[in-house]
Amino acid sequence: MKTISIVYHSGYGHTTNQAKGVADGIASLDGVTAHLVSIDQDGEITQADWSSLDHADAIVFGSPTYMGMASWQFKKFADASSKRWAGQAWKDRIAAGFTNSASMNGDKHSTLHYFMTLAMQHSMLWVGTGLMPSNTKAAQRDDINYLGSFGGLMAQSPSDAGADEAPTSGDIETAKAFGVRIATVVRDLMK
Repeated sequence: MKTISIVYHSGYGHTTNQAKGVADGIASLDGVTAHLVSIDQDGEITQADWSSLDHADAIVFGSPTYMGMASWQFKKFADASSKRWAGQAWKDRIAAGFTNSASMNGDKHSTLHYFMTLAMQHSMLWVGTGLMPSNTKAAQRDDINYLGSFGGLMAQSPSDAGADEAPTSGDIETAKAFGVRIATVVRDLMK
């Protein structure tokens, strides 16, 4: 059985919904399980969560994009991972990432690039979405990969939307498809 840990911070619940979508996609493949690791509002995770990450075949990073970057809570977690970096504990593991912001663009790519850099420092192997964008005149907001991201998963949640309202159903379906992609890569490459 392959295990994928999803470590994320969520300020308002929108990124939690995105993380759950990724986990649902992962869980849809036989032989692969997902484990959610929520970074708390103080930027902390438990020792059991660190152990989960250390034993995972893949780690998916997630955070809202605030002011053009991952949240400080996620950054605190990332800084704490330097002990693993020093020993290259996550070397050759699969990595991927996702983010959410209130604006359609919202500089989400800055957050995804930060996740890619973090993964590269840990000598991990990055997986993008593998999804074509919905970019025709006929495209609708709830289409798969409407935001057109290749490097990692993006979602948009209006700033005044409650946790039960966002992201859109299309962004959640995109998260599920991304989870399937990650799980397929883990299943097929990590033998």
